[in-house]
Amino acid sequence: MTLPKADDPAHALFEAHRRDRFHDECGVFGIQGHPEAANITYLGLYALQHRGQESAGIVTSGGAGREHRVHRAMGLVADVFNESILQKLPGRHAIGHVRYSTAGGSQIANAQPFCATTDAGPIAIAHNGNLVNAIPIRKELEGRGAIFSSTADSEVIVQLLARSRESSPEERLIDALSRVKGAFSLVVLAGDALVAARDPKGFRPLSLGRLDGAWVVASETCALDLIGASHERDLEPGELVVIRRGRIRSLRPFRSEPETFCIFEHIYFARPDSSMNGQTVYEFRKELGRVLAREHPVPADVVVPVLDSGNTAAVGYAEEASIPYEQALIRNHYVRRTFIEPAQSIRHFGVKVKHNAVKGALQGKRVILVDDSIVRGTTLSKIVSMVRNAGAREVHVRISSPPTIGPCHYGIDTPTRDELIAHLNSVEEIRDILGADSLGYLTLEGLRTTGATLKRGFCDACFSDEYPVEVEVGKVAPQLSLFRSVGEEDD
Repeated sequence: MTLPKADDPAHALFEAHRRDRFHDECGVFGIQGHPEAANITYLGLYALQHRGQESAGIVTSGGAGREHRVHRAMGLVADVFNESILQKLPGRHAIGHVRYSTAGGSQIANAQPFCATTDAGPIAIAHNGNLVNAIPIRKELEGRGAIFSSTADSEVIVQLLARSRESSPEERLIDALSRVKGAFSLVVLAGDALVAARDPKGFRPLSLGRLDGAWVVASETCALDLIGASHERDLEPGELVVIRRGRIRSLRPFRSEPETFCIFEHIYFARPDSSMNGQTVYEFRKELGRVLAREHPVPADVVVPVLDSGNTAAVGYAEEASIPYEQALIRNHYVRRTFIEPAQSIRHFGVKVKHNAVKGALQGKRVILVDDSIVRGTTLSKIVSMVRNAGAREVHVRISSPPTIGPCHYGIDTPTRDELIAHLNSVEEIRDILGADSLGYLTLEGLRTTGATLKRGFCDACFSDEYPVEVEVGKVAPQLSLFRSVGEEDD
């Protein structure tokens, strides 16, 4: 999958629609003690493809003292791996990674897992999250002679781990992670040991499973379902587990802190069939829709989701409001980045490539459009226009999250604050920009009193502007392009 060049007519079009969504950065997977470790990891990454579509990689190990085998490339999992490549990745232990792209970070050097050779043997690491103090640590290490091969913050952990004077892989990892701040859910392969860890605040998910006597670690339970593994439990915030020779050891090496799990995992990022914090994502989103219907009722004939992210919340809204649910927007799931716009411009071409309206389901109707969030609003305004052009009499927009007023610094690729439509405009101004008859957001109180949020702590900084880990202004750059060089196109 190639990114359109800057002078390609499709480039600006693709970028505009890609940037009107939040994007998670990656997914991780690991397995210890299985004869088909590479094949199982491939399937696990396939299930986690929604968490990253830029690159994919797998590292395997046959045991202590043996060299790692690695294959990483740009593209989707199914394009990066085939049977021949997987046969060249022997070993009973493996970790894998899928990564999301941004304009400044789309390069093979940033593909994970990262590998390094240390005095204690080879190590490989796959990381989901974002480190808010990566830049000063990187500068410190470079001042001491470290040479970085990528522009990703994850390599900071690799460098710290490789330089640690501790003896065992787990002690080295603890030493390295004690220096960093922010979000990390990661898996590390060191000889015959698989080590997994979550940051003390538990921003990103990580689950533990069992398959035919082997231990499995994955970003989401949907990956465990695909390979037929049992879901044993989620790793706790601040927990580090060491899996060696089929045995698992749990450590709590970090200072205990209040949990701040990313609420956007529940709202948008995770697959609906995954389970997090004791509740399925599907049920949580459905409940958000019910709360939204109670908070913002409106007389209407049909509830229509903005596909695919609004599906489940729209079901909940329709059930609570007793209004028929219709999938009156059809999405093309086969759109790649390099579509070509005809020389004669077509109005709203980019949106029409991905969506089309079912006129028969909308003609003369009062329509409620349900989506999970509004970032910049450019795509949704065109969808509202599309629904009107299909004959809708009224278009009411309902959003199953509060207004997004701040960027994320903990592992989500987000626009800057000044690019967020809700930071610059009131709800009524946004309604006018969208061209809707009415606009209703889920309230922050409604979100905070729904389902799983009552059981565990969570981070809603993008809605509340209350950041649980201090971020120094000017020392945290956009997510994936954390260390992009001066002169590259900004996201």
